Amino acid sequence: MSDQHPESVTGSAALLQRRNAEAYLFLIFTMLCWAGNAIMGQLAVGQVSPMLVVLGRWAGVMLLCGIFMRHHLKRDWPILRKNLVFLSIAGALGYSAFNGLFYLAAHSTSGLNIGILQGSMPVFVAMGAFLVYRTRITRIQLLGVILTVSGVIIIASAGSLDRLLNLEFKRGDLLMICASILYAGYTIALRNRPAVSPLSLFAVMAASAFVLSIPFAAIEYMVGATQWPTPFGWLVVGLITIFPSFLAQLFFIQGVDRVGPSRAGVFMNLVPIFAAGMAVVVLNESFELYHGVALILVLIGIYLSEKFKAPLGQP
Repeated sequence: MSDQHPESVTGSAALLQRRNAEAYLFLIFTMLCWAGNAIMGQLAVGQVSPMLVVLGRWAGVMLLCGIFMRHHLKRDWPILRKNLVFLSIAGALGYSAFNGLFYLAAHSTSGLNIGILQGSMPVFVAMGAFLVYRTRITRIQLLGVILTVSGVIIIASAGSLDRLLNLEFKRGDLLMICASILYAGYTIALRNRPAVSPLSLFAVMAASAFVLSIPFAAIEYMVGATQWPTPFGWLVVGLITIFPSFLAQLFFIQGVDRVGPSRAGVFMNLVPIFAAGMAVVVLNESFELYHGVALILVLIGIYLSEKFKAPLGQP
């Protein structure tokens, strides 16, 4: 017979329910921010050049990290210093290079396409984990990968068989696919991250992203492609800095802390849905039949890939 008091059981259940509710709010807010990033990328076109967006974004994040995360950094610095090269490369590629391609893509494709392609990243992670760590892929998970890749191909070819056969794809869609693959590589590399606070990791990688964005912005200037921000451009950079870059990361960390990475990862499915809705409402983009088909394939593919993946620890 259990010695646990009924009031204690009730209190524990209520606490768990509250933590779950908080986690769901945190994660939904995070996905809204990340979906909104695709919209912000479109709004930035004609208002500020892509590499200045990246430079301004990470400069702002680095400042915010210095204000709010300095205690975490001070405590974890001895470990962070030993892993500085690894973390710098991860942040430069996963944050700065990814964002550079992301905002370049916005100049030659739609917010709808970016949102749906961005939502395919979990499947690229599964494929990369198989190639790098030989993580076993189940048959149903493989079907999920095929469905997601099919959705990506439909988006890249705009649902046109002629364009697919002639290998005619939008430049922006190809850039977004490259960006997604790059971010998947960054995610896989984080398996080897040091055992420190996620906030400290984020702060160090944000700093490295800022450093790498400087030469990118310099190259943009030297080739005459720099567009200094208009007043609206400054607003867009500010919103990108605060919401998808800073607050979303903090809320995601809090959500993962409450429900774990596996359950939190399921919420990534919301990104293409939110992005598609925002693109139609905010940008007045048309939602075509091929967008719907691709979105369904990507969502089903992600679900199968996550739901039926091999148990942790299996080769």
